Amino acid sequence: MNKKQINRLKIVLVEKSRTNKWLAEQLNKNITTISRWCTNETQPSIETMVEIAEVLNVDVRELIVSTKQNN
Repeated sequence: MNKKQINRLKIVLVEKSRTNKWLAEQLNKNITTISRWCTNETQPSIETMVEIAEVLNVDVRELIVSTKQNN
């Protein structure tokens, strides 16, 4: 079964030239936790998403896959 892509964390990290390890250090989280978020195995809380957005200097909406289809 394919995991539904909910967050874009892995993509944004690549765009910002940052690593899972760097983000783990910034958030004081285990690197395994970050990895699970990046693969959409688990999801960070909304509060954590806001913290991630601040650390990466992006709008929190950039971290979430849109549910709207562009027509």
